Amino acid sequence: MLKPQINHQSQSTKTLFPFENSFLHGNGGQSFLLQVQSRPSSSNKAPKVRVGFSNDIKAISIPFTGRNTFTKVKAVVTVKRTLGSIISDVTLTTGDIKDLLGRSLQLELVSAELDPKTGLEKATVKDFAARDNFAKDGNDITYRAEFKVPLDFGDVGAIYVKNEHNLEFFLKDVVLEGFPNGPINIACDSWIQPKFDNEKRVFFTTKSYLPDKTPTGLERLRGEELEKLRGNGQGKRGFSDRIYDYDVYNDFGDPDSNPDLARPVLGGTEQYPYPRRCRTGRRRSRKDPNLEKRDDLIFYVPRDESFSGIKTVQFGAKAIYSVLHSLIPTLTSAIVDPDRGFPYFTEIDKLFNEGVDLPQKSKTSLINVIPRLVKGVADTAQNILKFETPEAMDRDKFFWLRDDEFARQTLAGLNPYSLELVTEWPLKSTLDPKIYGPPESAITKEIIEQEIKGFVTLEQAIEQKKLFMLDYHDLFLPYVEKVREVKDIVLYGSRTIFFLNPDGTLRPLAIELVRPPIDGKPQWKRVYTPSWHSTEGWLWRHAKAHVLATDSTYHQLVAHWLRTHCCTEPYIIATNRQLSAMHPIHRLLNPHFRYTMEINALARNALVNAEGIIESTFSSNKYSTEYSSFVYGKKWRFDHEGLPNDLISRGLATEDPSAPHGLKLTIEDHPFANDGLVLWDSMKEWFTDYVNHYYPNPSLIKSDKELQAWWSEIRNVGHGDKKDEPWWPVLETPEDLIEIVTTIAWVTSGHHAAVNFGQYTYGGYFPNRPTIARTTMPDEDPTEEKWKFFLNKPETVLLNSFPSQMQATKVMTILDVLSSHSPDEEYIGDVPEPSWKDEPVIKAAFERYNGRMKEFEGIIDDRNANEDLKNRNGAGMMPYELLKPFSKPGVTGKGVPNSISI
Repeated sequence: MLKPQINHQSQSTKTLFPFENSFLHGNGGQSFLLQVQSRPSSSNKAPKVRVGFSNDIKAISIPFTGRNTFTKVKAVVTVKRTLGSIISDVTLTTGDIKDLLGRSLQLELVSAELDPKTGLEKATVKDFAARDNFAKDGNDITYRAEFKVPLDFGDVGAIYVKNEHNLEFFLKDVVLEGFPNGPINIACDSWIQPKFDNEKRVFFTTKSYLPDKTPTGLERLRGEELEKLRGNGQGKRGFSDRIYDYDVYNDFGDPDSNPDLARPVLGGTEQYPYPRRCRTGRRRSRKDPNLEKRDDLIFYVPRDESFSGIKTVQFGAKAIYSVLHSLIPTLTSAIVDPDRGFPYFTEIDKLFNEGVDLPQKSKTSLINVIPRLVKGVADTAQNILKFETPEAMDRDKFFWLRDDEFARQTLAGLNPYSLELVTEWPLKSTLDPKIYGPPESAITKEIIEQEIKGFVTLEQAIEQKKLFMLDYHDLFLPYVEKVREVKDIVLYGSRTIFFLNPDGTLRPLAIELVRPPIDGKPQWKRVYTPSWHSTEGWLWRHAKAHVLATDSTYHQLVAHWLRTHCCTEPYIIATNRQLSAMHPIHRLLNPHFRYTMEINALARNALVNAEGIIESTFSSNKYSTEYSSFVYGKKWRFDHEGLPNDLISRGLATEDPSAPHGLKLTIEDHPFANDGLVLWDSMKEWFTDYVNHYYPNPSLIKSDKELQAWWSEIRNVGHGDKKDEPWWPVLETPEDLIEIVTTIAWVTSGHHAAVNFGQYTYGGYFPNRPTIARTTMPDEDPTEEKWKFFLNKPETVLLNSFPSQMQATKVMTILDVLSSHSPDEEYIGDVPEPSWKDEPVIKAAFERYNGRMKEFEGIIDDRNANEDLKNRNGAGMMPYELLKPFSKPGVTGKGVPNSISI
């Protein structure tokens, strides 16, 4: 109910709604003006009323009856100061003049109720908001408006916003004050387009509603807004569009500029299954009409998915863009020979100690790109770029050489998503032997038992769950021949076997490298084991380098790009197309989707595109995205994307109701799994509280048409190439929904943090994780001269296999940026959304969630200080902090943001 306002007036003609500022606006037609000749309040006679119609005056004056029929409501509008927006820091613009006149920002209050007499929507209440002042301090600009709202208006359910400026602006929120139950918050976080777009935007209050609970006055707006966001599937998308639609990945290649840059369309075919991306509608390629042209510098994303000008310029997409388009080209021009490797390990050290000489003209343009990377440029008179020493190397310069660290990083390093339990013996390939050669592994029982050194037999090791494997045999062997056709790139199918020691650490036992039949040569396979003998020891180091290059490729293209960035985009599209902004599940998931689509578009533009950073620096080269499609088709399952099921599927855990988190870990000291399960359970408890509040009755799940359409679209369109798989979860109960949303949120937060924010820590010193191997093993079909050179210069042969100087510095540069947190990062369980704060039950649930996150920080600290946990505590060892919820800005190796925002 609106609070009445008493206002005794003198005898005169009064217009209660000043023409310039306050309006009542109906559904069309003429407006009418009421003027009242008021008498003193002591009079018992009725006032005279004069009625007249007007086509241009949209105001109403109410006769005085001793009590007003309206109440005053004030609006405080917050606009973010952004680059290229209406806010000018230089001169007084046309927009500023309109601000002074109070005519630049038009607002309309929308009632949540229909008129009980007519059954139609009530007239909206309008006002223009005036800017507070022209102060230049801070990032927010405030506008204010004052409405005179009829007492029978009912609850405010939404607000219309219209921009009368010539430039867009970013609307943060609107707060309405003057109601007896306190302020009404309307969170916007949206770009409002200029007046020539002629769009009147609608924003709903923070009250969430299931579709069949929508207030009658908002039903039309709810449906129309979703229709606008879906679009019609036609035409090219413009910069300011807000349309979410699907398309296949047909923009990785660029055959129009060079036939060698042709890449297959991913998605929509049995050969190349893939998730869908956001449709852009660009022109088709001349050479291949199935592909889109790449002639747009910036790839389309719906306008509100962009954080350009919002997040700090030094981080996020801005930083990546600057690195790709400024720093990388500068590095490229500074390195004369792109194929030159590092002749000595001391040359690698110089990247951190002395830096890279840059062209003279580059200093000024690079200083503000990313201060961390270019501190050498800024701090010295010379044009030298110095890389920060990665923390892992700073703690132990020789960490990358040790076998125990090689094994430990499968549990607590950058890629904890590949290790699996060995459950069958002998190891055998499922690939066609007519194409790839004999399927039997060369790793024999005798080799394993010799390396176990009498602890147990092979059979006992398997029975006791002590043998583990990195299995990159069948996943990479089909690409070995194709990749080897590219200059200076070597690939193998591989298997690496580890043994679980009594102290809970892993020990590598054997590496098998396999080359299929190629160039008329038969299949080649060899097994390497750790050795104290010089020759065998150096061959073992070479074999590890090849395995690490393969693991780096799988990590970047599958564990990182495919399983987080790529597979999340359909969730975002479906959420915006099918779930209204006032739907509680939209509001639950929205923080986990912020800025992901812009990062993905940037990746398609310059990271995973033809001849982009990934292709030019990783072993998969021009087959990189095709390879991710291959793995998507072979291995991706939504029901395995949640952490517990992922661990179970790889044999790293079994269900046990009596164990913590309901799982018994195969390796008890497993940092990623132990920390991840605490995070998973905390998230799931929060989602359980939230879902059960809005769906107290299981029947509400089935009857929620928006929710069912959302889940159907994710399965049948967004991941349509997998739509017929039997493992898709059903959505019939609150428990089903809780598992689905926890899985989605885990992928965007915990999973992504685990594989992303340690990239510079573990990959910044590239011998620890080379991204490419450029030479074959010294004993693969060696000539006498080649073998002799290896015996005389084994270190040089290993260095020749590592990435070139060009490749290494490119990767180090991009890994530094990808590992960085922005100053305004939004961390999991840290700050509640406005809609959560305004619902007492949800607010209390989130406060408990926040408390668990703070407690979790202490749990991780205690675990890292525990000397009994040898996979996270030891001399020179990196503590495991990748799943620690919060972080300061920069490269910290910790912090779990809500979303994939880098």
